[in-house]
Parts: sequence; structure tokens; C-alpha cells
Amino acid sequence: MAELATIARPYAEALFKAAPEAEQSAWVAQVTALGQVARDAQLQSFADNPRATQEQVFSVITEAAKVALAPAVANFLRTVLENGRLPALPVMAEQFQALVQARQGVSEARIYSAYQISDAQVADILVPLEKRFGRKLEAKVEVESDLIGGVRVVVGDEVLDTSIKARLERMKSALLA
Repeated sequence: MAELATIARPYAEALFKAAPEAEQSAWVAQVTALGQVARDAQLQSFADNPRATQEQVFSVITEAAKVALAPAVANFLRTVLENGRLPALPVMAEQFQALVQARQGVSEARIYSAYQISDAQVADILVPLEKRFGRKLEAKVEVESDLIGGVRVVVGDEVLDTSIKARLERMKSALLA
């Protein structure tokens, strides 16, 4: 995965530099849609087929993404395909979104919960986190049943783990020490 991140970084940064500030949100949506399509295993095998032309792969991706692409985003996709970097496209989309969010003073907060949580509960979790990090947070919630209870929040490279699973692990470590 680190290799894909290394490959993706220059592409994401180049797209970020080319993106006008007024259109960044639209470009994020377009690139995210392309990244989601690029994750598909069938598309990957089609793109790897030597009989498939780059233009055919481009057409399949743009049709499957179901979004109108800005000319610069379409050129970006063509460049990715020409250089054989389709497997890194989902990571490029994530990195591009992170760059745009950083410019806007927003960070992504991944909230892992043992159970589905409501929007009100997410808002209650975000208020103290935004104060702690000093910026607006955009929440992405994922259910992870092995947490047993509580939540684990990941913002950038920081992890705040208040799950029951983490508490049990700390108790186990203390008892074995």
C-alpha cells in the first residue's frame, strides 16, 4: 500500500496545483467517482487486457463513473491511463481530497463504532474533537463490530481509542506486566 501512496502522491499534487479553488469541490467529486470505479476488479482486468485500447478503458471508466468530467480531470485520467497507473487511482483520489480539505482547513475524521450511530451522535462526537484539533472535521463513520462498544476515531495520524476492546487490551497488558 505504501508503494501505491508513493506512486499516487505526484499525481494528486499535480491535480491539486491545476485545480482552481472555485472548482475544487466539483473536482473532488469527479476524482472520487473515478477512484471508486477504478477499484473494481473487472475493470482492472479489462484495463490489463492487451486488446483493450486506452480510449476504450477511458470510455468504460467515464461511463461507469456517471459524472461529467471537467476537461482537466478528463486529461488527468488519460495521463493516468497512459502511464499505466490505474491501480493507484483510488489512492490518488484520497490524496487529492486530503489536499483540498487541508487548504479549506478541514480534516477527515474516521469514526469506527461497534454499532450504527445516528447523525446526532456523530455531531456530539465531533464537537470536542474539533476543539481539540482546532479545525473543522468531516466525519466518515464505519461499523466495526469487534470493538464491542465505544468508538475509535482516526484524524490524520492520530488515533483516539475509547472502545471497550482497547480498554480490555490495556487491562490485559496491566495484568500480565
